[in-house]
Amino acid sequence: MATVTSSRPYHVIIFGASGFSGQFVVEEVARYAAETPGGGRVKWAVAGRSRQRLEDVLKRAAGRLSMPELRTDIEIIVADVSIEESLALMCQQGLVILNCVGPYRFYGEPVVKACIANGAHYIDICGEPQFLERMQLEYHTKALDKGVYVIGSCGFDSIPADLGILYTQRQFKGTLTAVESFLQITSGPEGSSGHDATWQSAVYGFADSKSLSQLRKKFGHRPLPVVGAKVKQRGFLFFSKEIEQYTIPFMGSDRSVVRRSQHYLYEEEQQSPVQYSPYVGIGGLFSVVKLLCGGVLFWFLVKFSLGRKLLTTFPSLFSCGLFSKSGPTMKQIEDTCISMTFYGEGYSEGSDPTQGRPNTKICTQVTGADGYLITASAMVQAAVTLLNELHSLPRRGGVYSPGAAFFKTSLIERLSNHNLKFSVKN
Repeated sequence: MATVTSSRPYHVIIFGASGFSGQFVVEEVARYAAETPGGGRVKWAVAGRSRQRLEDVLKRAAGRLSMPELRTDIEIIVADVSIEESLALMCQQGLVILNCVGPYRFYGEPVVKACIANGAHYIDICGEPQFLERMQLEYHTKALDKGVYVIGSCGFDSIPADLGILYTQRQFKGTLTAVESFLQITSGPEGSSGHDATWQSAVYGFADSKSLSQLRKKFGHRPLPVVGAKVKQRGFLFFSKEIEQYTIPFMGSDRSVVRRSQHYLYEEEQQSPVQYSPYVGIGGLFSVVKLLCGGVLFWFLVKFSLGRKLLTTFPSLFSCGLFSKSGPTMKQIEDTCISMTFYGEGYSEGSDPTQGRPNTKICTQVTGADGYLITASAMVQAAVTLLNELHSLPRRGGVYSPGAAFFKTSLIERLSNHNLKFSVKN
């Protein structure tokens, strides 16, 4: 573990620790800190707007983990995204800030700015492409000049997808040219649910989708070359023989994040780029009917301010129970697991990717517990990797996707020991 300097008493500060996702990050940091041998123990603190709510989170974590010392030994830092001075004071005390405050399009930028200005590395669990790509466009050079790493989407969106592609490339014997991923969420008798913050991010993200294409034009990126046969995108709704259920394209940030990683690896590491198409299983015919009815209503309402107000005020109603203000219960979380299966194709060793069709295939899988638990583990292990393997990260700072930032590190191996399993399927 990196040495905590005299001016920075903490390795890690969890900002937004009292939020729904933040509470799981608190427990994961506490577990990791307790398991680490004394000499390399993580020193950490929690931060947020309300001291009382932060005290309550530490109290609950102390009870759930049987660690009564959390109530008294963990420092509380009061910080608010609307008060620049409070963010500066927070960032001056930690080596890495874990930002759990979303939606990031509204609350993320002040934290990024404060981290860069005050020399603290930044990690978040954002699944909002507009925010992630804008931060790279506007802050990469500033972060690079300050020697600060800003690494977004280090949670359920999009660690499994981004690192799953890297894992598949490493296991493939030859030149991997294309991958399709299929996400499946398996729940227990009480079903599964998402929290309101994720729903809000989706609502405002879809409402502002046109700005994303305009933003991408500003990057000036050349299109990645297509190696091997070009893969056609499947339709909006289809029955997948791979996972034996109806499937739609995944609407989250995975495609955006993977594309950013592939751009970096192609331009900086001379890696052959991979075409990527993410999908998610939705179930049987009844789920299809719900999706079509709810989807039409969603697309209509999201276009208007009043519609967005209705969507964000009544998430459970308009998402058919998939999202709620309270989020999933602990029973739902404990009974839910995810799997992401990657079907890749390419050319065997010695084959010329410019000649003929792909001649070799591979199937890999990333499996884990509920998305919130995966998010907590991934965020914490990303921070630990950053602190311990700083020399393996690109350049000396900047804004990166997880695949670009952690390409040369042991993050996949670390995650394999903490809630995520990477494997090759026969």
